[in-house]
Amino acid sequence: MDDFLTNLTDLRHDLHRHPELGFEETRTKQLVADHLRNLGIEVHEGIGIVGVLQSGTGNRAIGLRADMDALPIQETSSHEYVSTIPGKMHACGHDGHMTMLLGAAERLAKDPDFDGTVVFIFQPNEEHGLGAKAMIEEGVLTRHPIDEVYAIHNLPGAPLGQISSRAGQICASESLFEITIQGRGGHASMPHVGVDAITVGAEMVLALQTIVSRKLAPGAGAVVSVTEFLTDGQRNVLPGRATLKGDVRARLPEDRKGVERFMRQLAGGIAAAHGVTVEVQFNAEFIETINAEAPTDAVYRAGEAAGCEVIRDRPPMSFSEDFAQFTATVPGAFLLLGNGSDGPNGQPLHAADYDFNDALLPIGAEFWVQLVRDRLPKRKDS
Repeated sequence: MDDFLTNLTDLRHDLHRHPELGFEETRTKQLVADHLRNLGIEVHEGIGIVGVLQSGTGNRAIGLRADMDALPIQETSSHEYVSTIPGKMHACGHDGHMTMLLGAAERLAKDPDFDGTVVFIFQPNEEHGLGAKAMIEEGVLTRHPIDEVYAIHNLPGAPLGQISSRAGQICASESLFEITIQGRGGHASMPHVGVDAITVGAEMVLALQTIVSRKLAPGAGAVVSVTEFLTDGQRNVLPGRATLKGDVRARLPEDRKGVERFMRQLAGGIAAAHGVTVEVQFNAEFIETINAEAPTDAVYRAGEAAGCEVIRDRPPMSFSEDFAQFTATVPGAFLLLGNGSDGPNGQPLHAADYDFNDALLPIGAEFWVQLVRDRLPKRKDS
């Protein structure tokens, strides 16, 4: 193992031992900032950490983003760098994402073989979909204007180092809904006297399933799931109030907006039919992640230049990604990087025994370097 890989491995293990949840990444941010400063890279601290590295006289700039937060999961692994914080662990590989980007920063700082500006973006709170928006609202893209933005996520089960992506929608949106029904409760033996909210709610649960099957085009890929049904009823008390909660996934913004529109129509119609009142809340926690064509092509070229197997036009992922806030503002691309299939490296993301594959660290760093060289090429006369 060469010194570069050894140092990256030690750094990743340190981050893994000290996981921090979204907007609590105090130690993590300090470690990242110190590491960048030690490389001679300009550092800006705020909600996240931003490093700026300029070379040559080119006026183009690209952003490379890594997420920093961990998850509220008790780790069950037995390796020597297991989490030291009870109930928290890096179960999604953000420790590896940070380390790969820091490795690329080291390579580029030592050999700035590019012409332009690289903006290293270390983002908090990806898991709850709040960090990217917070950094954008804080002004990260106005203080550090970029022409394109990129992000990597590891993919357990895919061959080690395999790169896959697609132009267009790459990750689904996630919206949370809450439907509150206010009827009139009463005695279980006399349902005709009141308006039973649980019966109205059950009708709504069934009606919501027709949104995907009858309101959207076949193959739209949307999912509407009712995940909670809460009432104020008791053993012999018919509920006067019921609340339905659930989750919606969609591949396209128009489908997400369509689901919300149809949900409000169905809930309102059923409520009117039964003489109850209804309130619908629908919040898009994660919007769809949309890859631009030119950045996606650059991902393919950089992957091949880094010696990786490249899968073009992969199927969209069903999970959601906070990086969508960046690509909704600046053209960019999100890509998947195979984490391998053996042991904990092949366990699903968010599993209590998942682990990022250390062998991926230099591969990811090399990909970032090749991408920078592709998007910010040195002029032949420089």
